[in-house]
Amino acid sequence: MAPSAIERPASSRFRWTICTLLLLATVIAYVDRGVLAYLEKTLEAIIGWNRQQYSYMTAAFQVAYAIGLVTAGWLTDKLGTRRGFAVAISVWSVAAMTPGAAYSVATFGLAMFFLGLGESANFPACIKTVAEWFPKNERALAAGIFNAGAPIGAIAVPAVVPLLYASVGWRGAFFATGALGVVWLLFWLKLYGNPERHPRVSEAELAHIQSDPPEKVGRLPWIGVVGRKEAWAFAIGKFLTDPVWWFYIFWIPRYLQGTFGLTLGASSGPVVAIYTISCIGSVGGGWLSSVMIQRGKSVNFSRKTAMLVCALAVAPVAMVTRAGSVWAVVALVGLAAAAHQGWSANLFTLTSDLFPKAAIGSVVGFGGMVGSAGGVLLQLLAGRVSYVVLFAIAGSAYLTALVIVQLLTPRLEPVRIDVR
Repeated sequence: MAPSAIERPASSRFRWTICTLLLLATVIAYVDRGVLAYLEKTLEAIIGWNRQQYSYMTAAFQVAYAIGLVTAGWLTDKLGTRRGFAVAISVWSVAAMTPGAAYSVATFGLAMFFLGLGESANFPACIKTVAEWFPKNERALAAGIFNAGAPIGAIAVPAVVPLLYASVGWRGAFFATGALGVVWLLFWLKLYGNPERHPRVSEAELAHIQSDPPEKVGRLPWIGVVGRKEAWAFAIGKFLTDPVWWFYIFWIPRYLQGTFGLTLGASSGPVVAIYTISCIGSVGGGWLSSVMIQRGKSVNFSRKTAMLVCALAVAPVAMVTRAGSVWAVVALVGLAAAAHQGWSANLFTLTSDLFPKAAIGSVVGFGGMVGSAGGVLLQLLAGRVSYVVLFAIAGSAYLTALVIVQLLTPRLEPVRIDVR
C-alpha cells in the first residue's frame, strides 16, 4: 500500500514508542548479562571457581559478542530491522536461560559464550532503528534514551536477582530473566514497522522523521567498511571505552563485596546507586549535543563538545582505590558510569552522522566487534593486575579516544558512497 493510501491519525509521536521498545530491549539485555556478575561471589562458593577463572567466563561472553558482531550488523541490514531484531532477541533469550543448566566453569563459560553471540545484535539493530525513525537533530537524544537501558538493567539486577534467588534459586533466576525477551518479542512484532507505511504515524510526524536532506541510498559491503577511516574512528572509540563499561558491569559488584566485605544483599544499594546516577548521563549526554544542534551549532561541534565533557567527567575514577568508603566509591564510579553513557550515546550517533542508513548496521557491527575485542583483553587483564591499574585505564581511555576520533574525522563529513 502506498504511504498516501494509509489512513493516518491527525497527530502522533509514535517514534517515541519505538524508542521505548529499544530501551526495554536494552534493559533486558543487561539484566540477562548481569545475573552472573551479581551472583558471582555466591556461585564461587557453590561451583568453586577463582578470580582468574571468572575472568575466563566474562571473556568468553566478550569473544562471542565480538564474533557475533562480525555478522550481526550485516544481518540487520540484510533482513531489515524488524526481522533482524526478532531473530536476535529470540536467540539471546534462549541463551540467557542456559547458565541455569550449567554446573562447572566450562559449562558456565559455554553458556556465557552463547549469550554474547545472541546479544551482539542489540546495538546495531537499535542504532539502525533510530536512524530510520528520527531526524539527525533527535538521534543522539533517542540513542541516549535507549542506551539508558544499560544502567536501568544494571539497576534491576540487584533489585530483582536476590528475590529470584530466594524464591526459585540461582538456576531459576537465570531461567526467569531469560524469559523476559520472549515477552518483549511479542510487543515488537505487533508494534514495529517502517514509518512510511505505519498506520500510527501521522503525516506531520512522517515529515518530521524525513526532514533531513534525502541521501543517496547505497549499500556498503561489510568488507568496504574496514577501509574507511570514519569507521575506524568509531571502532577505535569503542575499542578504548567499551571495555571500561564491561569492567564496571562484571567487576564492580565483586570489588565492593571484596574490598568492603559486603554481603550479596548489602552490595545491592551501592550498585543500584551507581547505575541510577549513570542513567542521568545517558539521557543528558544525548540531550546536550541534540540541543546544541537545535540551537544552530554544527553537528561536528555539538557531538565532540558533548564527548569532551563526558571524557573529562570520567577522569576522577582513577582515584577509586584511594576512596576510604563505599559511598565515595559509588560517587566516583557513578560519575564515570554516567559520563560513559553520555559518551556512548554520542559515539553511536556518529555512525548515522557519517554513513547512510543502508550501511549503519554494518558499521556499528564492525565497531562493536573491535570494542568487544578490547573488552576481551581487559577482562583477561582484570584477572591478573591490581584494581589500581584497572581504574587508571578507565580514567584515561576517553580522552585518548576523543583525540583519535578528532584526528580521523576532523569535520564529521558524511561518507560518499556510490549507489549500488
